[in-house]
Amino acid sequence: MSNPGNIVGGHKANLNNPNTSDEAKQHSKEVLDQEFNGGNVDTSSGDKNPNNVAGGLKATVNNPQVSQEAKDSAQDRLNEMGK
Repeated sequence: MSNPGNIVGGHKANLNNPNTSDEAKQHSKEVLDQEFNGGNVDTSSGDKNPNNVAGGLKATVNNPQVSQEAKDSAQDRLNEMGK
């Protein structure tokens, strides 16, 4: 089966797309309600690569477009990871 997050995302996009029919929207709503707990997908599988997480946090710290609060938070998490 495909990635459940991708399936849910597609159905949610369909619900918000003004160009899709009411029947298609109803189908997406039914699929979300019946098969995906209303669209709530568990993303806390814990299988994230710690090096990738650290890389993302380092990018946040060095990105001039990010707020100081976000930079501080990312740096705190890096420190907790020992990176």
